[in-house]
Amino acid sequence: MRDRFPMLVVGGLLLSAILGTFLMKGASRGGFADTLSTYRAAEGGARALYLLAEESGLPVVRRSADLQVLDEKSTATLILLAVAVDGAREDDLDETLLAKERDEELEQSEDVPHEGLNVLHANELTEDEREKLLGHVKAGHSLVYVPWGSRENPLLDALEVKLSKVDTTLPMRTLVPPMPTPYTLGMERVEAKIQSFLQLPSGAVPVLQDAQLERPVAAVVPYGLGKVLVVGAPELAMNEALARADNAQFWLSALRALGPGPYEFSEFHHGFTNERSIVDFARRYGLHFAVAQLLLGVALWSISLKRFGRPHPPPESVRVGATDALFAMSRLYREGKHHAFAAGLISKGLTQELALYAGLPAHAPASAVAEGLQARGREDLSQGLRAIVRRSEETLSDSELQQLAARTAELRNRIHPTGPTRPTAISVEES
Repeated sequence: MRDRFPMLVVGGLLLSAILGTFLMKGASRGGFADTLSTYRAAEGGARALYLLAEESGLPVVRRSADLQVLDEKSTATLILLAVAVDGAREDDLDETLLAKERDEELEQSEDVPHEGLNVLHANELTEDEREKLLGHVKAGHSLVYVPWGSRENPLLDALEVKLSKVDTTLPMRTLVPPMPTPYTLGMERVEAKIQSFLQLPSGAVPVLQDAQLERPVAAVVPYGLGKVLVVGAPELAMNEALARADNAQFWLSALRALGPGPYEFSEFHHGFTNERSIVDFARRYGLHFAVAQLLLGVALWSISLKRFGRPHPPPESVRVGATDALFAMSRLYREGKHHAFAAGLISKGLTQELALYAGLPAHAPASAVAEGLQARGREDLSQGLRAIVRRSEETLSDSELQQLAARTAELRNRIHPTGPTRPTAISVEES
């Protein structure tokens, strides 16, 4: 026990660290996920929107794969919440700089905020994905796109939608539907902070607009045979905003009007994928973390090879001790006149070994084993076994016991004439 005490201490510390990590993860209530991820239960997440739709009977799923392959026969409505698009740019830098506060950096208002290591593994919408997505919508499917900030990107360019930066000092705004539409059925107003107003192409249907400035914040833009709901207020989808005014009703009405579903929330672009390889671990969490994990495993393996406590006796001492014990046991047998008992053990051990060769259980009697050997054509082994059993009952001296052990060893060698003699418990008794 004294040798294992340091390992028990190390194991206890590791177990405490692991349990503490899980406890902190649980206490964060989903704060590990990215902004507007349906896994995030903190204020900036969209878990409430996902659960709201699910509890309202809408078929919702989380998509953990990219958009390279899309099922054309599916009626799914894809939902991209605060997903960065490859190729985003700032067309009107002066407008953005005037709209933000003086002490606020441009990246703080235009880049999607990430939690911890999420900045390393959040996936942008690539060019190939964008082309597949636009072709999917053009074929007659629906899309919900909630951009973050006011930067232009190729996806908005294809929809002919422009974003105008909203003054970041403006308080929470009241949004109302400019006209009755199925997307605002059952609602009067919503309340949320706005990041950008929309400049819409002809044919677009405004869904929400600022009640005072009368500028569109959300609109449905037709594209081919499909349509795209663009919302310039990401906070409208956050957990903390669904309890205000008719915010929850807006999402339910809008999703129902876009199609029958299912409604796929893209979690792949928030860093949640089905891949579990080491390469994906290095890409998602950083290569240095993968290397650190490898070094930790090597260190634990090295520690496990090191002994603590008193040194073990050398192999030579163990061998000599075993030999002495064997001689002591043989002396006990000789002095106690246990020749018949030792002979019985020898014959019993031989019977057990031959029983396996005869296809019988190890506890089969010697007579049954002899018959089984004879049936298999080993008359020599059968007669030898019967002779050993008879002689074991008549053994009364050391010389007779040695002769019995020698004959038993010779008979055992006949089982496999070309192979080496296999050591068994019999050899110990023979000594």
